[in-house]
Amino acid sequence: MRLLYKPIAIIAGLISAKLGQSVFKSLWASIDDDPPPRADTRDASLGKVVGAQALEGAVMKAVAAGVDRVFADSFFHLFGIWPGKRPKQDAD
Repeated sequence: MRLLYKPIAIIAGLISAKLGQSVFKSLWASIDDDPPPRADTRDASLGKVVGAQALEGAVMKAVAAGVDRVFADSFFHLFGIWPGKRPKQDAD
């Protein structure tokens, strides 16, 4: 059954990437009117470049974690098998 989750995980990854970009763009629009600067943007300060990249990374990871968790919960609800790693059992 875990093999069945692989295509679902790929779909979840695609959804989280699109959703994460959308959330980041709307968040950045509330911070600055200009588009987020990249590392090779000449007129942007170092702080603005690093801040934009840090915010984008944090938003993308948070959205990916949320989407992955929703898909894993849904998979567990449908099939009764958790798609992630099992906790290690004590040797007692």
